[in-house]
Amino acid sequence: MTDRPAPWLTIIGIGEDGYDGLSEAAQCALSSATLVYGGARHLELVEGKLANTSCQLKAWPSPFAKGIEELAANEGQNTVVLATGDPQWFGIGATLHRRFSADEIEVIPHLSAFSMAASRLGWPLQNVETLSLHGRPIDVLRGFLFPGARIIALTSNGAAPGEIADLLADEGYGISTLTVLEHLGGAKERISTCEAEVYSADAADLNTVAIEARSIGNTPVLSRSPGLPDSAFRHDGKITKQEVRAVTLAKLAPVPGQLLWDIGAGSGSIGIEWLRAAKNTKAVAVEPLEKRRVFLRGNAAALGTPDLKVVEGKAPEALTNLPHPDAIFIGGGLTSKDIVKTCFDALPSGGRLVANAVTLEGEQVLAESWKKFGGDLVRLSISRADPIGGLTGWRPLMPVTQWSLVKP
Repeated sequence: MTDRPAPWLTIIGIGEDGYDGLSEAAQCALSSATLVYGGARHLELVEGKLANTSCQLKAWPSPFAKGIEELAANEGQNTVVLATGDPQWFGIGATLHRRFSADEIEVIPHLSAFSMAASRLGWPLQNVETLSLHGRPIDVLRGFLFPGARIIALTSNGAAPGEIADLLADEGYGISTLTVLEHLGGAKERISTCEAEVYSADAADLNTVAIEARSIGNTPVLSRSPGLPDSAFRHDGKITKQEVRAVTLAKLAPVPGQLLWDIGAGSGSIGIEWLRAAKNTKAVAVEPLEKRRVFLRGNAAALGTPDLKVVEGKAPEALTNLPHPDAIFIGGGLTSKDIVKTCFDALPSGGRLVANAVTLEGEQVLAESWKKFGGDLVRLSISRADPIGGLTGWRPLMPVTQWSLVKP
């Protein structure tokens, strides 16, 4: 067992109660630091208490990456970085741990805004969805709405509560209870509650928003389980139909943190449902037609997955330099065996590949790929009940041939 070296970088979470709200360990780390980095608000909270120390206070520079470079240049100096609340919960802690080893860093967290908001509302935090909309598209919220949902969200500024209220009303959740919690834990703390559709207040830039979701009648409930109705997507007919999509996603097996290539993405239904199905997933949608890329971006925003990356081009050329995938779906462009080989080679061991075809030419490519690489080859036939005159009959959809495998 080796001795762990003393950390040179301390990340301290601080609240609106400032220096006096810090633990003894945090106060000691601050007073003994050579350099103290933080946002302007953070530095104002402590500078009066550090006037008689030798530490240098430095505002975090812009762009953000420049601050990381300065820390690296001063590596080994006794340095403190001030952050809001819990630095490891949507905070700077994760970023700094990607750059420096855990042995170099000590984290002293403060109460998070999530914990304080849940305490004020009496909500059990384990049953609450916690989101950060700080510097992120507000459309992310759309993917977490259902009747009865409790959501606590960090925001970017004082305009955010009004934008959230408008989004809720747009989604049919205007009667949801919206609570705006400003300057939590400080002398200026203020909490206001109303229905989202009547919200009209001005909020402080430092605020957290809590939502207790309630929907008006006939508002569709969109599950995060794969198989959304086709009507949830705008498309020009190029869409993997609901029943086939559910089977396809089951074969792709979304896993938290993993990346999907959605090739010939069309409306984006596969990539979007992949992102909705598991936390922190990533997806790249490759689509050559501009009209469909417009559908893609609109569907991604409307269904709470604005982080879907859209790439213009055809496979296999457009796949060059993409981040390595964990799973691949080929929904279009199955005119060449080169696409299949490129995709197979790109997958790691344990990666999943699923390809669907509705044409004879596409079926031939899949049959040959199945013989060469193995896996499963199935044919999916779906019929939907439809009026025939005054009676009802089965109207078949185009059969889909599906090839899937897990790479050895």
